[in-house]
Amino acid sequence: MNYWLVFILAVIVLSYLLESIVSFLNLKALSPELPEEFKDVFDKEKYTQSQGYTRENTRFSFIQNSVSTVITLIFLLVGGFNVVDSFARGFGFGEILTGLIFTCVLLALSMLLGMPFSLYSTFIIEEKYGFNRTTAKTYILDTLKAIGLAVVIGGPVLALVLWFFISAGQFAWIYCWLGVFSITLVLQFLAPVIIMPLFNKFTPLESGELKDAIMAYTSSENFTIKGVYVMDGSKRSTKLNAFFTGMGKFKKIVFFDTLVEKLSTPQIIGVLAHEMGHYKHKHLIKMIFASFMQTGILFYFLSLVINNEQLFAAFSMTHVSVYASLVFFGFLYTPVSLLLSTIFNAISRKHEFEADEYAAKSTKQPHYLVESLKILSKTNLSNLTPHPLNVFLHYSHPPVLQRIKALRTT
Repeated sequence: MNYWLVFILAVIVLSYLLESIVSFLNLKALSPELPEEFKDVFDKEKYTQSQGYTRENTRFSFIQNSVSTVITLIFLLVGGFNVVDSFARGFGFGEILTGLIFTCVLLALSMLLGMPFSLYSTFIIEEKYGFNRTTAKTYILDTLKAIGLAVVIGGPVLALVLWFFISAGQFAWIYCWLGVFSITLVLQFLAPVIIMPLFNKFTPLESGELKDAIMAYTSSENFTIKGVYVMDGSKRSTKLNAFFTGMGKFKKIVFFDTLVEKLSTPQIIGVLAHEMGHYKHKHLIKMIFASFMQTGILFYFLSLVINNEQLFAAFSMTHVSVYASLVFFGFLYTPVSLLLSTIFNAISRKHEFEADEYAAKSTKQPHYLVESLKILSKTNLSNLTPHPLNVFLHYSHPPVLQRIKALRTT
């Protein structure tokens, strides 16, 4: 008996069962009674629509997860990974180029598997509930751009990781850790300048009441920003959002155009103050450090299973290789990944409460942030009563009712 295979199958099946249970509990937690806090925002029809949106997305995710799990199990058990490896080796290249081909083929298969679900979600579900504004042209261009970025950025990074593990001996995992994290930091600076503009248009906010209010608030908080921008979020969806981008003196404030249209100036300042709270509490730096540690843990555990013959036998592989070790490690790492993501989500939820508190105290008008949260929840058809287990495992933000309750007592 191959214990690696038993473990991997158990991980796949148990992960599927856990997600299925969470989905079931989340549907059971939907309350037909509109929470008192939202009776000034939701009417009965809108609340019913929000619950319908949650139900449809939850059931759709369950179907997608079921199909993906079954296909993964079949692909693993019939030796699909070995077929792809034989194809990649057939070109006669060295280990690194063969590894890139192997990985590209697997990613292409994964993308093809996910494409029908992505199309249905975008053009059927999101369209049904009035969110979708993505055209076929935009969808195709987004897909091609994402593939291009994966090739231009992901390819060299993967090649670097393979080279380290092939050439650097027992300390390869440390070099990979430091190298990949350094690249990640560089991308933090390049993304707002090079990557994000590939997908969206960023226009400086026009002079007027809103910009004056933003500059007055940031000045009062001794907060330097490089600019305030409006992003054409309506190009793809009617949902609302806002975020900071960039680091240090290159910080920029970005509002979706949909948010600027839906919220009043004081409400937008409330959203801005929340985002500023993340910077004032150094949440970004803390999460970067946490990511640094997570990357180190990942590469250390990876180093323990590189070229493990029993692991390769579990996947019916004829040849042992570093590049396939990386792929197979993903299955083994799933429990650790779940644990770490749960911890990081808990930390993130704590950070959200802290940012809300900062916004309430710095503006001295917490009710404007409460109003904006209500409007965002209504416009985005958010689930107002998610199950606690779903929140515990998956939510990076606290449920909106908890946030509002905390703001009411600030």
